[in-house]
Amino acid sequence: MAFVPTEEEAIPRDPAEGFAAVLALRQLADRLEASQVERAVREGWSYSEIAAALGVSRQAVHKKHAKRLRALGLKTGRGGNVRAVQP
Repeated sequence: MAFVPTEEEAIPRDPAEGFAAVLALRQLADRLEASQVERAVREGWSYSEIAAALGVSRQAVHKKHAKRLRALGLKTGRGGNVRAVQP
């Protein structure tokens, strides 16, 4: 059985250690979100669908990810559908 620490055991006593943990979790969450948005886009999800899954607005998803997705050769079409750019 896996070890699951109690809340008291999981929270660092030193604020510097706690903030380092918060930073590491935020960076991990950002990388996970970026990879899942890219995967969803490649599978044909619209910004509206991605936004609903993330609990944010379509505009928030576009603002955060559109530039990176375009750099990867992906773009949105009319109606919010996302597709690969044809060479």
